[in-house]
Amino acid sequence: MDQISVGQLARAMKLENLTPEMDLDAHMLKAEGIINRPALQMAGFFEHFDYCRVQLLGNVEMAYLETLGEERKREIFKRLFGFAVPCMVFCRGHRPDGIILEEARKANIPLLASEWATPDLYARILHYVQDQTAPTIGIHGVLVDVFGEGVLIIGESGIGKSEAALELIKRGHRLVADDSVVLRRVSEERLIGSAPEVTRHFIELRGIGIVDVKTLFGVESVKDEQNVDMVIRLEDWEPSKDYDRLGTKDEYVEYLGNKIICYSIPVRPGRNLAVIVEAAAVNYRQKKMGYDAVQELYKRVQANMERNAKK
Repeated sequence: MDQISVGQLARAMKLENLTPEMDLDAHMLKAEGIINRPALQMAGFFEHFDYCRVQLLGNVEMAYLETLGEERKREIFKRLFGFAVPCMVFCRGHRPDGIILEEARKANIPLLASEWATPDLYARILHYVQDQTAPTIGIHGVLVDVFGEGVLIIGESGIGKSEAALELIKRGHRLVADDSVVLRRVSEERLIGSAPEVTRHFIELRGIGIVDVKTLFGVESVKDEQNVDMVIRLEDWEPSKDYDRLGTKDEYVEYLGNKIICYSIPVRPGRNLAVIVEAAAVNYRQKKMGYDAVQELYKRVQANMERNAKK
């Protein structure tokens, strides 16, 4: 979704609608532009005006408006609203005067108000619109929160993804999504995964059917969304395949332009996938904190070789 309505924004931010006669859902916000503070426009400078954004007014803008005469104020807002801005929001409990209201109604521009401080509301609107308009895809897999790390488990149908997730849930970790995972790219560094509304908190187990994880294991066993930090790819064990035994080669998978580290785990009878996933998550956390087991092993081998050479 590359745009949202002003109505969605107003409901999410609990903004007061000062022009209730207007249909807020008919006015749209696009992902390319989010917020503008029109201080320069109120001074009469309209070059490079980001009119497609939410126009946010705080103490500075309102203080300047008080210095303007009625005719000058009417002229400024008539020109500003002529750009068909999506909406204008007044912060810190400020309210527009009769001139601003009149010009807004003439141009069909919604006016909204909030008690929030301008920087706080700016940040909240920015985060909300970016989150709602982020590029999105759906993939087949299971997403679990393991020790705070978002682990996306992928693999062929029937490989054991849901069974591994169920064992992880029993071990105290949290289910985010099963079978279908919705990924949102909120930044160049962050992918957020969630479940479709219809399947949220449900898990499918072959031979048993649909299981309501939240009902069976409690609210602490589920989570609505989670950053995707690593990917576990389950694949059938092939005796002839040369698997990485040291972890020196980093493999990545790309979603929506973001690269996520990926570990390929061969599946065979007797392997406890839940324990392996836990170990992978903890090992990944250690690496983020600066500890690398491979480097530590290398140092020990080098030290041992040096001791033997001195004998």
